[in-house]
Amino acid sequence: MVASVAPGGEAEVSPYGGGAGKQSAEGAAAGNGVKRPRRYRIHHLRDFKSRGEKWAMLTAYDQYTAEIFDQAGIPVLLVGDSAANNVFGYDTTLRVTVDELIPLARAVAGAVEHSLVVADLPFGSYQASPEQAFHTAVRFMKEAGVHAVKLEGGRTVVPMVEKLTQSGIPVMAHIGFTPQSEHSIGGYRVQGRGDQAAGLIDDAVALAEAGAFSVVLEMVPGDVAAEITKRIPIPTIGIGAGRDTDAQVLVWQDMAGLRSGTMPRFVKQYADLRGILTNAATTYASEVASGAFPGDEHTF
Repeated sequence: MVASVAPGGEAEVSPYGGGAGKQSAEGAAAGNGVKRPRRYRIHHLRDFKSRGEKWAMLTAYDQYTAEIFDQAGIPVLLVGDSAANNVFGYDTTLRVTVDELIPLARAVAGAVEHSLVVADLPFGSYQASPEQAFHTAVRFMKEAGVHAVKLEGGRTVVPMVEKLTQSGIPVMAHIGFTPQSEHSIGGYRVQGRGDQAAGLIDDAVALAEAGAFSVVLEMVPGDVAAEITKRIPIPTIGIGAGRDTDAQVLVWQDMAGLRSGTMPRFVKQYADLRGILTNAATTYASEVASGAFPGDEHTF
């Protein structure tokens, strides 16, 4: 919180919150007590893979969740195009735009001290050409301050990955089920089964050779994901891809139990945040209605 000074000289806490409470100490301990670098960088992720250490990635779309996850020791935060469903209420990721995502990415990048922040390139913002991908990625790097970008696709996006990495922009790849292609691949279904496996492996190899620093494997059979993880030198990040990938990622609202309804099979909920918030709001409204809030201690 940011303190303001009242006319009488007494410091007050701003009722509107303030900037993230960053911790700048080198090697500060995460919430789980594990030592971490001042800033996670791509070489740290490669080191994790070489040592066989698994790590977690979460989505984040705002200051406070980014600050919490950063302090909890999450190495990588993704400002995903999943904001379409989880922030804006759209029914598909296809609708979210660059102009909608950049302010969210700016909030996340500005809130963290240690986490590496990656932003999704939305549908239609990179597929036309490597030059289009470059200009979109530059906007995220300059206007939002993210550290890397993510794009979906296999060998078809290799020219885009090469253009970005040769321009100094780190790229996280994404294959398997790619939400931006949901209509062309027949909806939400596992990718890479049977005869598709070889093609998916070839995609992963091509993306690694093009310079991607990691690759998300979404809704991929566990044995195929394991084979990809062994084949390529860059970290694999699974979501519905079994337990043998180098890392795992979940949408934070799914992980924390904020979203209602049926969860995908690959989701594990670690809290009931929806229940906690519902109870808090109900109790607050009840106390306002009864006159219990505000009490004397809340009155100037």
